[in-house]
Amino acid sequence: MNPVANQRAIIDRRALDARIAEFAAELGDKARMPVVTILREALAAGRAEIAARLHANPAAGHDCAAAQAFLIDQIVRLIHDYVVRFQYPVANHSAGEHFCIAAVGGYGRGEMAPHSDVDIAFLTPMRKNSWTEQAIEAILYIMWDLGLKVGHSSRSIDEMVRQARGDLTIRTALLEGRYVWGDQDIYREASVRFWKDVVTGTARDFVSQKLEERDQRHKRMGDSRYVVEPNVKDGKGGLRDLHTLYWIGKYIHQVRSAAELVDAGLLTMTEYRGFRRSANFLWAVRCHLHDITGRAEDRLTFDLQREVATRMRFADRPGKSAVERFMQYFFLNAKRVGDLTGVFLAQLDDQFAARDRRFIPAILRRRPRKLSGFILDRGRLALPRPDFFREDPIRLIEIFQLADRHKVEIHPSAMRQASMDAHLIDRHVRADPRPNSLFMDVLCSPRDPELVLRWMNEATVFGRFVPDFGRVVAQMQFDMYHHYTADEHSIRAIGLLARIESGELKDDHPLAYDVMQKLISRRVLFVATLLHDIAKGRRGDHSVLGAEVAMKLCPRLGMTEAETEQVAWLVRYHLLMSATAFKRDLTDYKTIADFAAMVQSPERLKLLLVLTVVDIRAVGPGIWNSWKRQLLGTLFESTEELLRLGHKQHGRRERVIAKQEAARAALGIDEARFVQLARKLDDAYWIAEPDDIIAQNLKLIDAHDTEPLTVAAEFYPARGATLVTVSAADHPGLFYRIAGGIHLAGGNIIDARIHTRRDGMALDNFLVQDPLGRPFMEESQIARLKTAIADALANRVALTPRLIARPVARPRAEAFSIAPNVLVDNKASNRFTVIEVNALDRPALLNRLAFALFDLKCIVHSAHVATYGERAVDTFYVTDLLGGKIDSKSRLKTLEKRLLAAASQDSEQAVAA
Repeated sequence: MNPVANQRAIIDRRALDARIAEFAAELGDKARMPVVTILREALAAGRAEIAARLHANPAAGHDCAAAQAFLIDQIVRLIHDYVVRFQYPVANHSAGEHFCIAAVGGYGRGEMAPHSDVDIAFLTPMRKNSWTEQAIEAILYIMWDLGLKVGHSSRSIDEMVRQARGDLTIRTALLEGRYVWGDQDIYREASVRFWKDVVTGTARDFVSQKLEERDQRHKRMGDSRYVVEPNVKDGKGGLRDLHTLYWIGKYIHQVRSAAELVDAGLLTMTEYRGFRRSANFLWAVRCHLHDITGRAEDRLTFDLQREVATRMRFADRPGKSAVERFMQYFFLNAKRVGDLTGVFLAQLDDQFAARDRRFIPAILRRRPRKLSGFILDRGRLALPRPDFFREDPIRLIEIFQLADRHKVEIHPSAMRQASMDAHLIDRHVRADPRPNSLFMDVLCSPRDPELVLRWMNEATVFGRFVPDFGRVVAQMQFDMYHHYTADEHSIRAIGLLARIESGELKDDHPLAYDVMQKLISRRVLFVATLLHDIAKGRRGDHSVLGAEVAMKLCPRLGMTEAETEQVAWLVRYHLLMSATAFKRDLTDYKTIADFAAMVQSPERLKLLLVLTVVDIRAVGPGIWNSWKRQLLGTLFESTEELLRLGHKQHGRRERVIAKQEAARAALGIDEARFVQLARKLDDAYWIAEPDDIIAQNLKLIDAHDTEPLTVAAEFYPARGATLVTVSAADHPGLFYRIAGGIHLAGGNIIDARIHTRRDGMALDNFLVQDPLGRPFMEESQIARLKTAIADALANRVALTPRLIARPVARPRAEAFSIAPNVLVDNKASNRFTVIEVNALDRPALLNRLAFALFDLKCIVHSAHVATYGERAVDTFYVTDLLGGKIDSKSRLKTLEKRLLAAASQDSEQAVAA
């Protein structure tokens, strides 16, 4: 437990004890509530003093955690003494009328955040008698009256031993036991019994269970230390990982502090200093989280990140905000925790494991024949001597190439040495063709490049060899779209490339798999994937800056001039395909023609498709879906046809016929009836919609063709959303009314496709989720959704006041500031004016924008809704009432002004407009 400076400024126990004694003497049995008031005021004053110290020294995590534990110690002691001396006094205690209070868990370690649980154990020499039960109960009631969240147990020493043997959680809590107050002899006996009767002979079992427990915790928390809303306590690379190291070291070597892990040979002094620095920083962050929220909050959410960064005095820098700098430092500390864990477990493995039974399982125990001077230690690549890297720094790259080629692990001691010697990689090593060739072997490996690149990154070798990559290590983007840091995202994307190419993900990405088998420039794709986000966090467009990095780096990696140019182009335009597919009308010929003019070659199109797929999927779970696959596939096929044939009209008709044949097979109806249905829909509809939605739409038309209004809704698992289809007589304002009805039912539109049938009926498809990103699945929810849309279209509800009354449903998004932007493009389409609106995503945003367009007498022919976390990008293809483009400068200016207002104003103002 850290020493606490100026303890009496936090709490003066002697003075408080004297005041409590005065009240007890004066008031007798009626003293309890005044005593509680005294203690409550002392607790509040102590917390205020600790908070003031944290504000004055915002990085003093250990000091704050120790001060909190000290404060609780004094409160517990005062409560104990009041209860034993005044509430239940006994002149001569019998043998059974003794107990002690021990702090366990984090409190026992002497580390607490402001609102941490107070975990205590009441220990008695034998079964509790009535006096002991009364005293313990009285202590707990006073603690609860103070608002403390108490985790408690009450056991005899024999009960403690028996239960600790059978329960890992109890054993771990007692492992950090610390005497607080009461009978010291009881605590000493309990401690001796714990180490003798519980710990002895159970070390291997304890270690195995704690590592399994850690792995399960990581899976619950996302199994990556680079998730952008990390849990400071339980997340991977968080405080609990450091605690696990300490628990294991203490259990095996009975160390009393983390510093003694050095004497036990589990950490070097340098590593221990890193342990302390990371723990201090993480404790500071955790204490700030508790102080800001006033509760036990351990998750560093977006809305808290900015405030914690400000409190810890991070400042903006060119190209990188204060919160991004803070989070990068957070992830660097999480990375250090991961590195320490690997080193620690390696030493433990060597000290403790019997032959062929190790705590760290080998990936593959195959012995390669050629090791280039490296040796094998129990199937893992190791160094013959400590100065092996210093003799030839190129070996720092070679060890990873050998590990990949022979599918063997690298011994953690070799990883530790690589981390220590990574600084040996200088400009001379980077300029040498041999290490560059070895690096390319790893990067473009057909085996498991993701795993080996992650090892290189953990050893800091990656960032040393490719300094531009080193700049994005732990670099996060402050948004709700990207789930991982830039380096983790890029490495995951490389892994996805390898898995698609091998056929492992063939079912998920059949088109990308097929394309990869036909690529001529395979290594161009791998290098472009590595570099596509390498300029994140710099001042300027990361795509443009990344292309400049590629032009300099690729020749060093041994790539030809043509390959270098290809990589640079892919990095520069790596967002082009997704932007076109998700924000433009793919049935508009000019969309395809403009995209083809940018891409220029079939090979480049193939490369861009696969890069786009892995880039989207590596963003995080739930981002990739069948809707995106459909859009990218349509864009790829249309563009390939145009590049191959020089035109696409022939292929367009073939696609329509293929879609119609698939739809007829799915419906199973006679040809005459199908032809009658199919004629109602133009070619643009058949090309735009996926097969399963076409089948659903045709069933709806077939069953309700004579009805003026039909609303259908069903869960659409392929997208994790609810598919809403509206068939109604087409008229101005239809779109905004549907959007308003969906919002009134609590829905958020994530995609919209608007069609007008040849008979004048509208057929509109919407994908809808609730504000938390979940589909409507319950019958009552779907019924409410359908009713709200029908009521809105029939004018049975006043949309404006009802929409105004809706509360903001996504408070997390309010942590972000997005300046709305409206882009009007009359060149993107031959027939329509294309309007793109970028704004903070809100459930009623689409309704407001659609109402503004209706009010300005614009006809919406197509709408494309794309969301990127908290950012919404809504694109509309519109004409005037006569079906022409909007080209009047004054009208375009008015249009832009009104849409900006709709995107940026408060709910009441925006809807009223």
